[in-house]
Amino acid sequence: MTDTIFAKIVRREIPADIVYEDDEVLAFRDLNPQAPVHVLFIPKRAIATLDDAVPGDAELLGKLLLAAAAYARAQGLEKDGYRTVINTNSHGGQTVFHIHVHLLAGRQMHWPPG
Repeated sequence: MTDTIFAKIVRREIPADIVYEDDEVLAFRDLNPQAPVHVLFIPKRAIATLDDAVPGDAELLGKLLLAAAAYARAQGLEKDGYRTVINTNSHGGQTVFHIHVHLLAGRQMHWPPG
């Protein structure tokens, strides 16, 4: 596993407000929230960027999205809606190079996102 801040959260070397966990996925509240609900869903096995994913990662990537949707439903967010985002590399806004899905909710989202 890499030595990103997310890998350290997976290894419990640094604390996080964990809201979901299974054998392959971990989710925690973002420390710099951009919406009233801002949760990050990460694979426990590090993949640096979406560009680094290979066909064998398809099931794991699907599990990230399904975990985000299940969490949103459990929190009652599906009625008003929510946004999921994967940033890729620097121009895409990625700052931690361990792939992650942002779940944003609790306010009106705008387009384009910026």
